[in-house]
Amino acid sequence: MPDGTATAHLYRPKLITMVMEGYQAAHFRKDVMAALTVAIVALPLSMAFAIASGVTPERGLYTAIVGGFLVSALGGSRFQIGGPAGAFILLVSATSAHFGLQGLLLTVLMSGVLLTLLGLSRLGSLIRHIPHAVTVGFTAGIAIVILSSQLRDLLGLTLPGAEPGPLMPKLTALGAAWRTCNPAAFAVGAGSAILIFLQRRFKPNWPGMLLAVIAASLLVALLHLPVETIGRRFGELPHGLPRPALPPVTPALLLALLPSALSFTLLGGVESLLSAKVADSMTGRKHRSNMELVAQGIANIGSALFGGIAVTGTIARTATNVRAGAKSPLSGMMHALFLLLFLVIAAPLAGYVPLAALAGVLVVVCWYMVEKKEFTVLLRNWPSAVVLLATFILTIFRDLTAGIIAGCLLAALLAIFHRKVREEGA
Repeated sequence: MPDGTATAHLYRPKLITMVMEGYQAAHFRKDVMAALTVAIVALPLSMAFAIASGVTPERGLYTAIVGGFLVSALGGSRFQIGGPAGAFILLVSATSAHFGLQGLLLTVLMSGVLLTLLGLSRLGSLIRHIPHAVTVGFTAGIAIVILSSQLRDLLGLTLPGAEPGPLMPKLTALGAAWRTCNPAAFAVGAGSAILIFLQRRFKPNWPGMLLAVIAASLLVALLHLPVETIGRRFGELPHGLPRPALPPVTPALLLALLPSALSFTLLGGVESLLSAKVADSMTGRKHRSNMELVAQGIANIGSALFGGIAVTGTIARTATNVRAGAKSPLSGMMHALFLLLFLVIAAPLAGYVPLAALAGVLVVVCWYMVEKKEFTVLLRNWPSAVVLLATFILTIFRDLTAGIIAGCLLAALLAIFHRKVREEGA
């Protein structure tokens, strides 16, 4: 099997490569099963990420359907699964809070254009060289921020006003509301997380997240537990995709949104290429980084036009796709179609999902987001520890962009310092 190294620079979607190499009925059967497996994983995650980002749950499904289909159809990886991701929760929620939904959609569209331009400029290989300590640092920082954002629903807390965005004011407000804790909500959320952890330990091939959400929904409905659900907070999900529409655009708004769009672009490029690299390590193939960035850009444009949020390559769902036996990008395209089928046929069922159960799902996501072993290893070497901690702390207490920029600058300065020391020593 060729690893694709000779054609890694080409602007040719892997879907075309698959067709040129030949595609058999046996491959299609495996792709269908992989697509169904990934869709089962993506269904609760897409809604959970959307709610945690401060938007309605259907927008996470729009993202997975439109963005996921385009990423697989046009991408430079055979196995990449696109959709909403936990890494974007911080950026999406902050942008939505400051500029509203229409401002968020325009930001996603702008980042899609920028990602496309990055790919066409052949800058994909540069993004892949972001220091490892920076990626570990900002991923761990994002996990902490996401976890803090789930405490309200996990504990069933009632706040007198809006939940603060920054970490310390958020924790202060949540701590002041501890007397409003809902034991039933906490039992549902903690039980869902425990069930998923047990499933991963004893039955790793089972769809633990979906099973936990279904079990929690049945428990709340049958016992009439006082736990808030998707239906109570957001109403019924729509039965299908909305018509595509361009968000309002003005020169002043474009200028105001540019810093956010740049942050979306940077994170989207890093996450997507990291995910594609994980798929490479699992399959022995090689993705086309510039083609992947172009596909991610077009996917974000498409997602924004249909009311979705930011799209990126998702490491967990991509790895699930590979382990489920996927053979081609058709698996990713069909996973999007399965999600669309759910939205068309079974959307009312989502209204019974407890928000505490989705918070429990995200607690598990946060636990696995933190690369605990890598974090510990990087702390043992002082240059990597400085970069890691600077990125981690700034991501938590300032924002993701500040963390990435500071980490990259520190890594560059330390590299220059060490090179001068070696030259003087020689």
